[in-house]
Amino acid sequence: MSFSLRSLAFEDIETIGRLENELFPTDAWPLEMFYTEFFQPDTRRYIVAEVDGEAVGYAGVMVIDTTADIQTIGVLPRFEGQGIGRAMLTELLDEAGRRGADTVMLEVRADNPRAQELYTRFGFVKIHTRKRYYRDGVDAWVMRLVLTADGGTP
Repeated sequence: MSFSLRSLAFEDIETIGRLENELFPTDAWPLEMFYTEFFQPDTRRYIVAEVDGEAVGYAGVMVIDTTADIQTIGVLPRFEGQGIGRAMLTELLDEAGRRGADTVMLEVRADNPRAQELYTRFGFVKIHTRKRYYRDGVDAWVMRLVLTADGGTP
């Protein structure tokens, strides 16, 4: 299976909103939040993963000064394990480096070992737990990655 990554277009937002509700029913962002994020290109970048022209994943990063925050990463379950999440994370980390970030932060559900493993493979380290962070009471792990001087991962 092959996939491609591209920047989020305005026309994608409704589709991404539907994916968000499917992937994160408890904590889905309201559609308006995606529009708000889209219209902040100076500090945000969102990408879409496609298979055969169908959006199967999306991800976004916010970079302010030297700190980046992975805002979201989601891949439809039937497309997990195909390298899509890894490719999107790589692109977001590259974008963070291009924008001058030296630190990348994210939150991940404490009950999501698959995502935790992905982030750990990239060098993210758990630095804090936010108790009952998610609406259903699950904790969030706060993870951090320090980028190398050339903007890449260590």
